[in-house]
Amino acid sequence: MRLYYIFLLATLSLSAQNKYPQDYFRSPLDLPVHPSGTFGELRTNHFHAGLDYRTNQKTGYPVFAAADGYVSRIKVSTYGYGVALYIDHPNGYTTLYGHLKKYGPKIEEYVRQKQYEKKSFEIELFPKPGELPVTQGETVAFSGNTGGSGGPHLHFEYRDTKTEMIINPLLFGLNKKMKDTKVPKIYSLLVYPVSDDAVADGSKTPMLVNLHPQKDGTYLADKIVARGKIGFGVNATDSSTGSSGNNGIYKAETFFNGSPHFSCEFNTFAFSESRYVNAYIDYERYYRTGQRCQRLFVKTPYPLSLLQHNSSNGQYEVKPGETQNYRIEVSDYHGNKAIVNGSIQYSDAPASVAEPKHITPYYVKVGNDNNYTKGGVSVFVPAGAFYDDFYMDFDVKDSVLYLHHPTVPVHSYVQVSFDVSHLSKEELGKTFIAGYAGKRFNYNSSYMEDGRLTAKVKTMGEFKLAKDTTAPRIFGLTFKEGAWLSSVDSIGCKISDDLSGIATYDAFINGKWALMHYEYKTQTLSHHFSDGIVGEGRNELKVVVTDNVGNSTTFETHFFRTQNTNPVEDDKK
Repeated sequence: MRLYYIFLLATLSLSAQNKYPQDYFRSPLDLPVHPSGTFGELRTNHFHAGLDYRTNQKTGYPVFAAADGYVSRIKVSTYGYGVALYIDHPNGYTTLYGHLKKYGPKIEEYVRQKQYEKKSFEIELFPKPGELPVTQGETVAFSGNTGGSGGPHLHFEYRDTKTEMIINPLLFGLNKKMKDTKVPKIYSLLVYPVSDDAVADGSKTPMLVNLHPQKDGTYLADKIVARGKIGFGVNATDSSTGSSGNNGIYKAETFFNGSPHFSCEFNTFAFSESRYVNAYIDYERYYRTGQRCQRLFVKTPYPLSLLQHNSSNGQYEVKPGETQNYRIEVSDYHGNKAIVNGSIQYSDAPASVAEPKHITPYYVKVGNDNNYTKGGVSVFVPAGAFYDDFYMDFDVKDSVLYLHHPTVPVHSYVQVSFDVSHLSKEELGKTFIAGYAGKRFNYNSSYMEDGRLTAKVKTMGEFKLAKDTTAPRIFGLTFKEGAWLSSVDSIGCKISDDLSGIATYDAFINGKWALMHYEYKTQTLSHHFSDGIVGEGRNELKVVVTDNVGNSTTFETHFFRTQNTNPVEDDKK
C-alpha cells in the first residue's frame, strides 16, 4: 500500500505536467524568464495566480499574444490587475495579461471609444468572438505598472476557458525558457501539537526545531520528543537562476517512516479557493512576525484542492514505545529539492510550556450562524466566516466595538451594525463604520439596513463610527494656468482624500467629458491629448473629485494649445 501511494503521487505529478500543450503557446515577452513572482506564491489573502515577468524595472515592453485567438475580456481597474487583457484560444485555454501600461493600437482604440461612451476610466468589456481577433506574436499591449502592482512587471496567467480554473504557466512549456539550478531555502521548521493531549518538545504550543546543514546538502533536525498527534510547518522560499528575489515554492511534502502523509503541489486551483491561503499558513504567526509558515497538516478540514493528504489529515500520532523517522521535502518546478530528515521519540513528560487558556462568553462555532449584541452594536457571524472554532473577545466601550484581534483571519465576512438613531439625516450622510487602529481610520463601505448603519468587514479588530466632512484635495497641476501646451502630450494633477477615500473623479474640457487615467499609487490623474477633444487655442478644464461619503471638490483652470505643425513657442507664459 505504501509503495502504491508513492507511485500514485508520482503519477499524478507527472500527468499534471504532461496533460497541457507544450509548444502551442509562445512567451508573451521577448525577455528572459526570470520571475519576480511564481504560481501559487503566498500573498496577502490569496495565492498568486500567475507568473510575474521581470521587465528590468521599466515599462513599455511589447506584450505579444501567446497564440491565435480573440480578445474575450477587457478590464481597466484602478486596483487588482490594473489594465488587463484576456484572450480566448481555440484549444480551450485563456491567457491573461495584467498590470499593462496600455493596449495595442486596435484594442486601445476600441477601449478608448467604450470609455468615452460610458464616461468612465474604469471599465469591463466582453467583446464578442471574432470582434477583436489576434494572431500569435501580435503586439496586443505594452508592459506597465498599473493596478496593485508593486513595480513594473507583466503578470501572465493561463486559465481553463470553460471552468476558469487557474493553471501554472510552467505546465505549458515556459519551464523550458526558465533556468533554475537553485535549491529552495528552508528558513525554519516548526512542530505543532495538534490533539488536545499532544505535547512536543515540552510544549503545548508550536516549537521551532533546530536544523543542521549536512555535507550532502540536506538538513538534519534535532530529535523531537512528543506524544499525541503532531504536525509540521515550514517557512520556505525559492529563487531561480538569474533572479535574486525570493519566490514561492512548487511543492511541499511530509513522510513518516517513508510513507507520504501530506502534499501541497501548485498546479491548478479555483479563484474561490484562493483565500484559503489564510487557513494553509500559520496566520497568527504571520500577523505577528511577517513570516508565512506553511502548515503541512490539516486541523479543521477546508476545501483547498491543492492539498493531498492521508486519512489522518497529514498529522502523525506519536505512541508509547515508538521512535519514528520523518522527512520533509520542499521542491521547485525544476526538481531542485531541499530535504529535512529527523526523528520523533515518544515521551509522556508533562508540558513545561502550557497553551494559553482564553475563555470568553462568546464561543464561535464555524458551522453555525452567531449573533452578538451590546451597547447599540450588533455583530452577525455567518457560518463559514472563520476556519476554526474559538472563544471570541467581544465588547463595546465608549461607542467603540472591540472585536477580538486581527490575529484571527476572516474567510468570508463579519457583519457589523451600529445604532445611528441619534444622528441627524445630514450627519448620517457623512458617517461610515471605520476600522480603527490608533489614530488611523480605515473606510468600510457602509449602508443602512433595518434602521442601522451596517458594514461587512473582513478583518477583526476595533470599529467605530467616523464622520467625514472634509472634501478631497486637487493639487500638483502639471502646468501653470494660461500656459501654452503645444509641445506636451498630456496634462495631469494629483488627488487625495484623508478619510473615506476617493469614490469618483471626472474631468471636462470645454464642457465635454474628458478621459482621465487614475493611478492610485502616485495619486495621479492624467489626460492624453491624443484623445482629440482639445480645441484650438484656449481650453477650459474642470476637474471634479468626490469621496465615498459625497464630499466633492471642483477645480477649474484653462490652458492654450495649437495643433499647427509649427506652434508658437509660448509655453513659458
